[in-house]
Amino acid sequence: MTNTLSGPRTVATSIAAGTTLAPIPTSRRKTPRQRLATIGWYVGVILISVVTVAPLVWTISTSLKPASEILSGALNLIPANPTIENYLQVFEEVPFGRYFVNSLVLGLGGAATNIFFGALGGYALAKLRFKGRAAVFAVFLSSLMIPGIITMIPSFLILRGIPFAGGNDVLGQGGLGLINTYWAVIIPGAAGAFAVFFMKQFFETLPDELGEAARIDGASEFRIFTVIYFPLAKAGLAVLGIISFQAGWNNFLWPLIVLNSQDMMTVQVGLASFVNNYETAYGPLMAGTVIASLPVLLVFLFAQRWIIEGVAHVGTK
Repeated sequence: MTNTLSGPRTVATSIAAGTTLAPIPTSRRKTPRQRLATIGWYVGVILISVVTVAPLVWTISTSLKPASEILSGALNLIPANPTIENYLQVFEEVPFGRYFVNSLVLGLGGAATNIFFGALGGYALAKLRFKGRAAVFAVFLSSLMIPGIITMIPSFLILRGIPFAGGNDVLGQGGLGLINTYWAVIIPGAAGAFAVFFMKQFFETLPDELGEAARIDGASEFRIFTVIYFPLAKAGLAVLGIISFQAGWNNFLWPLIVLNSQDMMTVQVGLASFVNNYETAYGPLMAGTVIASLPVLLVFLFAQRWIIEGVAHVGTK
C-alpha cells in the first residue's frame, strides 16, 4: 500500500540532505514592447484626464479671481487673491435665484414626464402585441433623425394656438396660448422619441412571463405596467431621468424662444446676460457656470448606484 505521507517526507529528506529544489515559477517578465505599450496607455489616460478636467479647474479658478487678475493671469490655475465677489455679483446684477428656480422646475418636470410617458410608450412597444407596432416604432426612430431646429416653428405655432389657454378663444386665436409658461417647454418633450426607444430596449430585457402570469390573474395592462414592470426598471429610469434632467437644464434655444418674460428665463439664458456687444464679465460668467453645474452633478451622484445597476443588469442578459 502506498504511503500518502511519502511526498512530504521526501521533501523533508531532500531538504535535510541539502538537495536543491526546483524554484517556484514566477510570473513572466514583460517584454520591452509590452512595457512600452503600458507606458503609452498610462500617458494617454493622463492626457485625456488633463484635457477633460482642465476646463473645469480653469472655470473654478477664474470664478475666484478678481476682475483685474482674470485678464492679466488668465492661465494661472491658482488665484493670487481669491475672492467670492463674482458669486455675489451673479445674484446682484440679475435675478439668478429666479432663473435657478425656473431651470429646476423645467428640468425636474421634463425628467418626470419623460420617465413616465417614455416608460409607458416603451412598455407598449416592448410587451404588447398590436397591429402596426413595427410602423409606430419606425416613426419614433425616424423622428430622431430630424433636427430639432426644423420643428421649432411648427411647435411654436401649435403652442400659441392652444384653445382656451393664454387668452385664446375656442379657435386658438386672440392670445398667446401656452407661450411664456412652463408648459411651453415641458409639453414638446414630454414623451421624447429617445425616451421611448431607450425604455423599449430596457423592457425587452425583462421576462415576458411576469406579465403573462399577471394577465392570468386578471390584472389590467396599466396595473401590470405600474406594479410589476415599472419598479423593475428603476435602473433604466434613473439613467433616463439623468439624461432628461441634464438636457432640460442645459436647454438654451427653445426656452429663449418661448419664454419672453424676465421672470421666466432659465439659468442658461441668464448666463448670456453677462455677455454683450461691448464686454464680457468673465468673473460672474464663470461663477454662474459653476453654480449652474452643481444640480446636474448632484443628480448624477445621487443616481449613480442605479446607473451601475442598469449596466450590470443589461450586461447579464
